[in-house]
Amino acid sequence: MGLLILRCLFILVSTGVGITVISSGVLMDSGSGIVGMAVFGGIFMLSIFTIIADMLVPKKRVDWISSIYFGLLVGILLTAAVGFAITPLLPQGDDPIHLKSRTNVLLVIGAVLCYLCVSFLIQTRDDFRFIIPYVEFRKNLKGNRPLILDTSVIIDGRIADIMETGIIDSQLIMPRFAVNELQRIADSSDRSRRVRGRRGLDILNRLQKMKGIDIQIDDTDLPEFRGQPVDLKLVALAKHLEGKLVTNDYNLNKVAKIQSVEVINLNDLANAMKPVFLPGEKLDVDIVKSGEEASQGIGYLDDGTMVVVDNGREHVGDKAVVTVTSVLQTSAGRMIFGRYEFTTKRLTGATVISGAADAKDGSPTTSFFKTKGDTGKQQKK
Repeated sequence: MGLLILRCLFILVSTGVGITVISSGVLMDSGSGIVGMAVFGGIFMLSIFTIIADMLVPKKRVDWISSIYFGLLVGILLTAAVGFAITPLLPQGDDPIHLKSRTNVLLVIGAVLCYLCVSFLIQTRDDFRFIIPYVEFRKNLKGNRPLILDTSVIIDGRIADIMETGIIDSQLIMPRFAVNELQRIADSSDRSRRVRGRRGLDILNRLQKMKGIDIQIDDTDLPEFRGQPVDLKLVALAKHLEGKLVTNDYNLNKVAKIQSVEVINLNDLANAMKPVFLPGEKLDVDIVKSGEEASQGIGYLDDGTMVVVDNGREHVGDKAVVTVTSVLQTSAGRMIFGRYEFTTKRLTGATVISGAADAKDGSPTTSFFKTKGDTGKQQKK
């Protein structure tokens, strides 16, 4: 609403400026009111085009505007100082030719200095930012630190699901060189790499379309980036922006910690969100293969957690109830160790739960049958 009022006032002020120019008498020498109307229409259309240009760029960055503003200001001041210093070296005289020569020299110097100052501030805007009417340094910024994403976490895709929950409100930074790396992977001749790269681009596009998610493609180009691989560029950018690096890469995790860069490992986050299993708890596990030890069987929970079942080798292919004995937690994942208790076999029309073998021949001593017509009867062999 405030912006709409401002634009309406701007049009009214522009109209007033046009009327003032016409009534000032400057254009009376033309001898015709057509020229005055043309000037008035030109001023009015200029105001309309200015508003349209403003509407076409809705997201403006204050660091760019302040860099241009202060760059021009510093450039003009330097031009005045340089002009004062080199005035004795310029042609002297009050005639129009000498005055014009000195003016032209100062204009060239001013243009060069203004460009250099604006360019310098734009390239170093991430080191410190000027916020009118005060100066705010990067290190004094308050709030959540930005999260720098690498290619592995984008290809993994879970970051999009996490952001959808709204639990993280930090700004996401995707470096331009990481996007280029994703594009190279997507264009790879290897089919598996090509599929992974295209998945990463789809996840990135999904993040950009999410409402309430602040994700930025960062074009920062630091001198220390030159000749460095993508991993070291990510670490350098995280240190430069004082942010946290989000990755699934084990080696990148170690390199970042060596350089004192905080890392969020999605595997650690996923493991922390998994249910906690305590020794003595019962689990339903599908034993799918034999383990490394003579009596071990290997099964998996629904979330992919591996379960090592003692005395489970003879029950490969069965659904078994296992008692948890210990849990091993690592950055690569969680591993559960358990002891086989009894097997659940699914039969056609009935479900049979066989008790642990107590007889010498290994045959179960008790069976429970559930059918459509018998839900609670117990039979003994």
